[in-house]
Amino acid sequence: MASKMESIEKPIDILDDGNARPILQKRGFLPIETNWFDRLFISVVIWVALSLLWFRLMEPMGLSIWISNLIALALAALIIAKG
Repeated sequence: MASKMESIEKPIDILDDGNARPILQKRGFLPIETNWFDRLFISVVIWVALSLLWFRLMEPMGLSIWISNLIALALAALIIAKG
């Protein structure tokens, strides 16, 4: 019986390529796994929150909302590219 068990080998994995390089996943600075659409959604949420805070705190001091939009655009480009 033992000789019969010794002859059984490990099953062949047809998807395994012994010569393939390991897949390296790009790691961003966001603490979650995201795709480009997730990062775009996060950017839009940040843009809305920044705009609301800007209207409440900065616009009464005379600063234009366009400054907030430029900051949000720069943040969105950074988050989508590197996030």
